[in-house]
Amino acid sequence: MKKRLVLLLVVMCLGVITMLTGCGTDEASGEETNEDTFVVGLEAGYPPFNWTQMDDANGAVKIDGNSEYAGGYDVEIAKRIAEGLGKELVIVKTEWDGLVPALTSEKIDAIIAGMSPTAKRKESIDFSDVYYQSDLVMVVKKGGAYEDAQSIHDFSGAKITGQLNTFHYSVIDQIEGVDKQTAMDNFPAMRVALESGVIDGYVTERPEAISASNANDNYAMVEFTDGFSTSEEDTAIAVGLRKESDLTEQINDILANISIEEQTDIMDAAIQNQPSAQ
Repeated sequence: MKKRLVLLLVVMCLGVITMLTGCGTDEASGEETNEDTFVVGLEAGYPPFNWTQMDDANGAVKIDGNSEYAGGYDVEIAKRIAEGLGKELVIVKTEWDGLVPALTSEKIDAIIAGMSPTAKRKESIDFSDVYYQSDLVMVVKKGGAYEDAQSIHDFSGAKITGQLNTFHYSVIDQIEGVDKQTAMDNFPAMRVALESGVIDGYVTERPEAISASNANDNYAMVEFTDGFSTSEEDTAIAVGLRKESDLTEQINDILANISIEEQTDIMDAAIQNQPSAQ
């Protein structure tokens, strides 16, 4: 009798273990895994690459855990990738400095946030092939002393800044005699600083500059005949992924089907569709 009781208890324990093993949990984190979603991190504050809006107009996607929606070029690319992967797109709004940590800690599956695949970033994460190639410009006050500048050295003595932890900020050192200001956390803050006269200009990429000047008649974009010295990877935009991610090859296959002409069309639409307040 005792042997039968022991045997019954063993069978019951094995059944419990089997049930627990069958649950979709991540053994390392204890969190439930979901292979049906593609979780993307972005700032939702870098138009026209990405921005925040209050509804789903023009194909914007609801931000996870938030009543707001994210739109922009990055969101459109993320939608294409999610569709190609056969997964549901989930957008997580994350501060710029938190994107790489969120990726490496597996809180998100990818960074699609206008991020350049610089050598420094490649030390901690991998990147997809390029999904946009841009160039550096300056945003200044319309009608101000720097609107007609043609060389970066025309900004000698000017108060110039860029976004924190980006190559936009580091290239300012190429301007002789520049009054380099403290780096700022995001582009909305730089636009406010420019409007109020705290700075004379900020370094950015051409799409963002067009976006800024479209959103506010007081801003002007300066393109250079004698510009900043940069590498192709500095001005390229790619998807950030974890080291040796299984998604890299799949995403590259999807991106290969988006032509340069189609990228331009998507960007032009993003610039046109951005909310006027952005």
